Amino acid sequence: MVASGGSRKRDERVRIELQVLGHALRAVAEEMGAALVRAAFSANIKERRDCSTALFDDRGRMVAQAEHIPVHLGAMPDAVTAVMEHAPARTDVYVLNDPFAGGTHLPDITLVSRTDVGFAVTRAHHADVGGSEPGSMPAFSRTLEEEGVVIPPTRIEPGTLERFAARTRAPDERLGDFRAQFAAHRLADARVADLCARHGADRIRDAMEELISYSERVVRASIARLPDGRFEAADVLEAPKGDLELRVAVTIEGDELEVDFTGTAPQYDGNLNCPLAVTRSATYFVVRCLTGPDVPASSGAFAPVQVAAPSGCLVNAEPGAAVAGGNVETSCRIVDVLFAALGQAVPVPAQGQGTMNNLTLGSDRFTYYETLGGGQGACPDADGPSGVHVTMSNTLTTPVEALELAYPLRVRRHELRLGSGGAGRHRGGDGVVREVEALEPCRASVLSERRAHAPAGSAGGAPGERGKNLLNGRELPAKASVDLARGDVLRLETPGGGGYGPG
Repeated sequence: MVASGGSRKRDERVRIELQVLGHALRAVAEEMGAALVRAAFSANIKERRDCSTALFDDRGRMVAQAEHIPVHLGAMPDAVTAVMEHAPARTDVYVLNDPFAGGTHLPDITLVSRTDVGFAVTRAHHADVGGSEPGSMPAFSRTLEEEGVVIPPTRIEPGTLERFAARTRAPDERLGDFRAQFAAHRLADARVADLCARHGADRIRDAMEELISYSERVVRASIARLPDGRFEAADVLEAPKGDLELRVAVTIEGDELEVDFTGTAPQYDGNLNCPLAVTRSATYFVVRCLTGPDVPASSGAFAPVQVAAPSGCLVNAEPGAAVAGGNVETSCRIVDVLFAALGQAVPVPAQGQGTMNNLTLGSDRFTYYETLGGGQGACPDADGPSGVHVTMSNTLTTPVEALELAYPLRVRRHELRLGSGGAGRHRGGDGVVREVEALEPCRASVLSERRAHAPAGSAGGAPGERGKNLLNGRELPAKASVDLARGDVLRLETPGGGGYGPG
């Protein structure tokens, strides 16, 4: 039967309205992020934008997110699920950072609040949450408690955040960043209420449902175009006492994709362990890159993907395991090994730097944290970009002026590491060089990767240069915690990306 002209017009109006409401919801998430960044106290959030924001429906499914940090966003649904188990009231706000109850690692603190049609969520990396090292990113932590204060899903009441901040370094900065997160939640509440007043709450819920369904349909159709089969790959992490292996098998069947990490090393007595939420997050990122990168990010985009990992392994650690490095470094290697597996089915770029190059400096007086960009791997048809954050990070580098204004630190050098990208028909991107001088005694921790194993080239391209960490010219290992005296200079040379094709 041919649809009548009136029916076609109604359908077109419905599609237009859905586009309008979808963009409106995403705009709320983006505005939440903008408010959080503008109001934040710490350079880590204000300058580096190490934070993420999203909206969820009444069932705890992600509906819209801002274009923020992949490792934050993919793990957020677990945080909402954990809070929903407490049956939050309309006016409640919950806080959590427990990696085994919806968090990622302890510095990433999540707030969850109700809206008229679901939930608003912010996740921000706080520059200190207590623990054994300033900045709460110790290189050699062995238990979760060594990494800082653990917050299970907790309803915020008068004094809740003040008691937490009192157990951290620079508590006034912690409370300032919390106020910025609260500002984002108040904004979300007002904007969603306005949408409901204009369109009706039921219509907004219907639009949320359709946005989730649309994302699922697009991703399923994209997976269906991939060749069926089982594709396996392995890679390693550079642990202080020897390499740890990650193994993955990806099975594509019809419009579904299964990822199995059986064979991955057991969790170990260090902090490169991952909670399963982080492993799922890295997996979702890769699937989106290779299927529907432009589809609206929602829980529907994740529905066709199943992730399995043996309990107690490196990428599905048991509660209590140290995870500071797992969130930032193991997540990157999960992306690398998944691209290696799926590269047997479809073209993928050469390996990028494969690390966030985490640098933490601080004392009882101040704490500062940053990650550094490096080279991205070359593509089949283009050179890799230089000096960028790759895989699970999407932050900025703190501007030199902002860093030197706020902290007793001086940036001696910040430049591209020219020639560090792998050669090939298309070159890998170059890493960067960053030298930071301590202007007063402090402690430094470095969590990095690709110092022993270079990022691989693809299709005959050369590998990128390995990274280096140096203190006053003396080379440090990939993971290091050291005391700095006034005048000491820490230099990080980040890896280049692999090249693509023979040169």
